[in-house]
Amino acid sequence: MHLRGMGAGSAGDGRFDEYVAARGQSLLRFAYVLTTDPHTAEDLVQSALADAYRHWRRVSRADHPDAYVRRMIVNKYLGWRRRRWFGEVPTDRTADAAPVVADHAEAVAARDESRRALDSLPPRARTVLVLRYYADLDDAAIAELLGIATSSVRATASRALATLRAAGFGTPVTQKEIS
Repeated sequence: MHLRGMGAGSAGDGRFDEYVAARGQSLLRFAYVLTTDPHTAEDLVQSALADAYRHWRRVSRADHPDAYVRRMIVNKYLGWRRRRWFGEVPTDRTADAAPVVADHAEAVAARDESRRALDSLPPRARTVLVLRYYADLDDAAIAELLGIATSSVRATASRALATLRAAGFGTPVTQKEIS
């Protein structure tokens, strides 16, 4: 991952560059699962890291800087989804899809089905499922990250899973299956 404008200089205690080098790919994968678009994911991560850079002293002092930055990514994602132009019409084909190697066809099909399933959900429901199944957070951690009650997390997850099942999608995939 190359983050334009990141990595030169230091912020706060000088550990920002180390943080980006160590956690950048993980944050990018997290954002990709949220957005299912590599370009949007990179934009979200870059924007969140730019904000983290500006406030690095506060971010680095947090109990869990990674959770702090993930929250920034989630907030940016939810804001982006609210402002997004919904005139786009999703199709089964993607313009930039790479040729599929026959040996990987089932894995690619499963990933594509997962992306379509996540795309069918409202942003909040999608975020809850990604945090639960990809980031492997418990309901309390998700509630804290999103600033909602744990009962809201459970209800949102339950409704999202019911929606996916009703639409014919299987159980959400785990991080292990995505990587």
